[in-house]
Amino acid sequence: GLSFRIQITVKELLDTDVLLKLLFHLPVNYPSALPDISVNSDQLTRAQCMDVKDKLLEQAKKHLSEPMVHDLILWIQQHLKDVIKQSATVCNEKTTLSKGTSTEDGIWMLLLHLDHMRAKAKYVKTVEKWASDLRLTGRLMFMGKIILILLQGDRSSIKEYLILQKTSKVDVDSSGKKCKEKMMSVLCETEVQSQHKRFQTFEVKEYSTLEELQKEFETAGLKTLFSEFVPPLLK
Repeated sequence: GLSFRIQITVKELLDTDVLLKLLFHLPVNYPSALPDISVNSDQLTRAQCMDVKDKLLEQAKKHLSEPMVHDLILWIQQHLKDVIKQSATVCNEKTTLSKGTSTEDGIWMLLLHLDHMRAKAKYVKTVEKWASDLRLTGRLMFMGKIILILLQGDRSSIKEYLILQKTSKVDVDSSGKKCKEKMMSVLCETEVQSQHKRFQTFEVKEYSTLEELQKEFETAGLKTLFSEFVPPLLK
């Protein structure tokens, strides 16, 4: 598929200009299939960005089988103010619900393997920012040449993280030029089970031995996940 970023400024919204950063990932069968959309803005909360994304996807369904990106951009420029107002109303309604009520698909878990990081400091900082923005918890783990990213969070946020990881220039190539991550593999993507411990934060950790790394997984109730996916990486 094709991915591209668009930045638009919506004037005079909530007494300030709002810069929307939109990322569209068009699958190979677009426009017969909906695009994946990521929304970011320094002027909006994460929840508001998610609401904007949901509204864009609703509009996209109305344009299925016809080119839609330009129409979606025009629509959000005209209706962003209404979406934000509605977002605040929905947010207030949700606070009256019991904490046990959820409209999400449950908490999901993602395990990624990266082949290398040439610009390690910048790469790590980028991963930390994405995890924070998307309210994901977990670990970025280094053990020898093994680099793993273990994430937990809402399924929609997990999917959005994957889009960012695949489409953003997060590293540099052998000549020092910025490049996308082309050697990442998704080892596992699954719903968090009752025996799995929830990570409370996202941390970057380095392990000197395989046993230390294994203990991290076992402490989180992920012994099976470790034994199935990590040892084969050493071969």
